[in-house]
Amino acid sequence: MDATIASILLLDGLTNGAVYALLGLATVLVFAVTRVIFIPQGEFVAYGALTLAIMQTGKVPGTVWLLLILAVVTSLVEGVAQWRHQRNATRAIKAALKMLLPSVVIAGGTAWAAPHNLHIGIQAVLSVALVTAFGPLVYRLAYQSLEAATPLVLLIVSVGVHFTMTGLGLLFFGAEGFRNPTFSDLRLPLGPVVFSGQALIIFAASIALIVLLWLFFERSLYGKALRATAVNRLGARLMGISSNGTGQLTFLMAALIGALSGLLIGPTTTIFYDSGFLIGLKGFVAAVIGGLSSYPLALVGALFVGTVEAFASFWASAFKEVVVFSLVLPILLWRSVAGGHDEEH
Repeated sequence: MDATIASILLLDGLTNGAVYALLGLATVLVFAVTRVIFIPQGEFVAYGALTLAIMQTGKVPGTVWLLLILAVVTSLVEGVAQWRHQRNATRAIKAALKMLLPSVVIAGGTAWAAPHNLHIGIQAVLSVALVTAFGPLVYRLAYQSLEAATPLVLLIVSVGVHFTMTGLGLLFFGAEGFRNPTFSDLRLPLGPVVFSGQALIIFAASIALIVLLWLFFERSLYGKALRATAVNRLGARLMGISSNGTGQLTFLMAALIGALSGLLIGPTTTIFYDSGFLIGLKGFVAAVIGGLSSYPLALVGALFVGTVEAFASFWASAFKEVVVFSLVLPILLWRSVAGGHDEEH
């Protein structure tokens, strides 16, 4: 291996690591606020990429119908729950419509736009909006009633949600893989390395999203509410912060990050209905390096994971996944020895 090959591999690793960083940050965010180890994070990646790919063919993506079905079921669950709690039909109907209408508007707009072959930028925005709408619905159906459960129970539920979303992906997208077109054909040579427009977009989008997340948590009231819930759930609830609201907002942000990651990584690799699992798992490795609590360490861990994957694909391509996921073992061992054991609460 010479310096040219090493530079190319390093660029590829950092490019993939930027996407893994977003997924790692989403994993840390979800766990900090809700104590959910969100294994299906990668499914949002696959849904985002495949939704855009289907729209590129001029067809209505299957996520439109899946979102409508999920929205109807969730609105019925929410309406019944409100009726049982307050015995007020008006409030129950309002609660149900609040869960239903945003999804109907987004799905309807996407279904109308899909056959018109609009600009790829508009299709990308619609794809992100469509997949983002899944976040609160998934939380309401699968996790909201279990918010007081132990992390182990929530982990088991996450496994079930993962298999469900993977199966629905096969049903609505089929087994065929898709590769999205690049958002830019720019080629920027810099010494032995050529920066592609897609790589620059990945870096720019990742940095912009990380900055926006920092501003959201530091400057906005909702961001401070999420931080308060992450620090002390009971204390936040006593101060009037709704745990249900923070949970739905957290999953909304996780779905947004996942969908955006899918659009970024879609032009660099072929995405299948089940590709999100491995991609999300690499983001999870980055989150584990950060102890599922530190955003900066998760960011550094993601870049490290991407770099290791790139060089492993050169030296031992058949075992690159084994090498990447083996990184978890020494990290877990070190944290187990150094951190001791606390009672689960």
